[in-house]
Amino acid sequence: MEPVRIIGISGGSGSGKTTIVRKIGEMAREFAFVPQDNYYKSAEYISNTNITAFNFDHPEAFDNELLREHLAALKRGEAIEMPTYDFVHHRRAVETIRLEPRKLVIFEGIMVFTDRKVRDLIDLKIFVDTPDDIRFIRRLKRDITERGRTVESVIDQYLNVVRPGHFEFIEPTKAYADLIIPEGGSNEKALQVLSAFVDTIVGT
Repeated sequence: MEPVRIIGISGGSGSGKTTIVRKIGEMAREFAFVPQDNYYKSAEYISNTNITAFNFDHPEAFDNELLREHLAALKRGEAIEMPTYDFVHHRRAVETIRLEPRKLVIFEGIMVFTDRKVRDLIDLKIFVDTPDDIRFIRRLKRDITERGRTVESVIDQYLNVVRPGHFEFIEPTKAYADLIIPEGGSNEKALQVLSAFVDTIVGT
């Protein structure tokens, strides 16, 4: 069996992680994509009015045990049933996604480096470093258009939970990164380095 390599992509909410994933998709025709967001724990009691009652910006918000199990399985060349998450109702959905193993696995999310056992499974760690104001604007637009949130609830969550969580849990994990990409997908030099690594895996 050919070795499986995992690229972990981290950074604050709205930093441009998805853009980096898309750029990798242009370099490699086939890879398995694992969004950390799919592994949030259920919190059905959350609404626009009490959005900070569950801290989505804390390492304990994720089912890290299942994440470790699934990443390890993919690395062994085994398929997984990846969970999906309903961000409107804040709960794990019934539907799963069958993810077949590939030589390249992309694991993306805000806290992919916080758990040491998960971190040890990652072969290349990337941190997308984007200014706070840009990240907030992107998050505001996303949460309103895609998750049915109000402006007030997004601002309240950002000031009370997201921003403190970023500086406590996410920013420090930059120290684990093998590659830091300022300005995300617009950093052509960093993307060239990433392209070289992807080429060694998929042979494009």
